[in-house]
Amino acid sequence: MQTRPPDSRPGRTNWLVLAIPRLLLHADAMRIADLPSALDAVATLAPAGSELALFLDYDGTLTPIVDHPDAAHLSEAMRATLRALAVRTPVVLVSGREREEVSRLVGLDQLGAVGSHGFDIRGPAGSALRHEVATDALPLLDRAETELRARLETIPGALLERKRFGIAAHYRMADAAGAEQIRAAIRTVAAATKGLRLSQGKMVLELRPDIDWDKGRAVLWLLEKLGWEKRRPIHIGDDATDETVFQALAERGVGIVVAAASEESRDTAASFRLRDADEVREFLDRVTARDE
Repeated sequence: MQTRPPDSRPGRTNWLVLAIPRLLLHADAMRIADLPSALDAVATLAPAGSELALFLDYDGTLTPIVDHPDAAHLSEAMRATLRALAVRTPVVLVSGREREEVSRLVGLDQLGAVGSHGFDIRGPAGSALRHEVATDALPLLDRAETELRARLETIPGALLERKRFGIAAHYRMADAAGAEQIRAAIRTVAAATKGLRLSQGKMVLELRPDIDWDKGRAVLWLLEKLGWEKRRPIHIGDDATDETVFQALAERGVGIVVAAASEESRDTAASFRLRDADEVREFLDRVTARDE
């Protein structure tokens, strides 16, 4: 079960309700500023000898946030940390990127991978587990992609990223007027395409299949199918979509949000925080060393 600090107080602004209509934070959601550091609680979160399962986001968690997705490179230090960790405990990547893409970027075959925000699942090495959700929505995504490319091609700074189970319209590199045009374009396409829904991330709007499935449900599915009921799951992530995992693990695991000082005022269902990818690596190194 997640542990909250005894002097914590409820958060104030339920920002994710606005960003993702289907996602409702727990009543005890907290401001990130009020969360304790996971670095100070490694002995509590991962006691020596305990059985764990680590679920890790990629962008903004294992790597810093960058303007263009192609620039998010995993450092050799982080890769070494993940390699050492995976020898001791199962590690699964949980990303909005394509499953095959995030696996390629990390370059460690022994890790499991959940891609496209939970719609494409592969178990860790030694497991033949594979699962895809909502394949019948692929034709809808194809048509929506064609429409969006036509609408965005003349907007400076627009970046359209097609994934197998999603279409992401990034506006981080656009100016204010361009960003509004990008948001308006994908909202228009979303409203006209029954069977897809719109979700908000960090400087990105994404169309996905309109079904009750997300990162959190994918993680719970993996825990059940792999027989990890006795393991303590720990999820580390920075994005709005990671809140579904924090909520899914609220009664049996640990949620750790990665957030910079500029994000301290927002609410989260996580119970601990880390500030950046460097702190994530330090936390994982400490988890790896706990039995040494």
